Amino acid sequence: MTDQAYDRIGAGYAGRRRADPRLAGLITQALGGAETIVNVGAGSGSYEPADRFVVGVEPALTMIRQRRAGAAPVARGQAEALPFADGVFAAALAVLTIHHWRDWRAGLLEMRRVSRGRIVLLTWDPASEGFWIRDYFPELLAQDRQRFPDLRAIADTLGGAQVLPVAIPHDCADGFMGAYWRRPSAYLEAGVREAMSSFALGGGGSALARLSADLASGDWNRKYGNLLEQEELDLGYRLIVAGA
Repeated sequence: MTDQAYDRIGAGYAGRRRADPRLAGLITQALGGAETIVNVGAGSGSYEPADRFVVGVEPALTMIRQRRAGAAPVARGQAEALPFADGVFAAALAVLTIHHWRDWRAGLLEMRRVSRGRIVLLTWDPASEGFWIRDYFPELLAQDRQRFPDLRAIADTLGGAQVLPVAIPHDCADGFMGAYWRRPSAYLEAGVREAMSSFALGGGGSALARLSADLASGDWNRKYGNLLEQEELDLGYRLIVAGA
């Protein structure tokens, strides 16, 4: 994924990819007392704590232009070459972005270089089974397993890290790939899919028709109706926390 790709597919991200307050709370807690933070792959500015000094780094102009009025300042740049001196931030943050970097190891080393302490990443475990979406969009699941780095490799690159499970609430406000696990009809909406890079880069096709037919016939409910009773679900999303 390149900045040019997000300039093409990212136009509607700000409307669909809003910070979920429960996930935001977990991220803020993981950042600890860090008062200065660089947000790498900052996009439109979700999950940037309002009570800290934050600087975003984002390569795509389409994403930068969607940042709300009063958002943290943002520098146009790549994760692999952060435009800052060594150790100028207390912490570095990256939320659902590492799978878009050209060289994720180089990006993590840059996060270590510019931060004095904590590094916090929200990502997805490619070893995850992929919830029910695996039965309808196996090609997208296979694609994402290639894009997302192995969690152990991430921790090793950071010199060790905690890996914490992040359960996704059924009414998650942030429209990433797993957000609608209890709202399957949402995946039939073009606007929803356009805010997910897995779909926006191409994929889905006839599987959407099958999902639509299964929802209409009740087959989806017969297979997965037990999910409708659950408030949150572990879909493989993980918070990785490294440093002091």
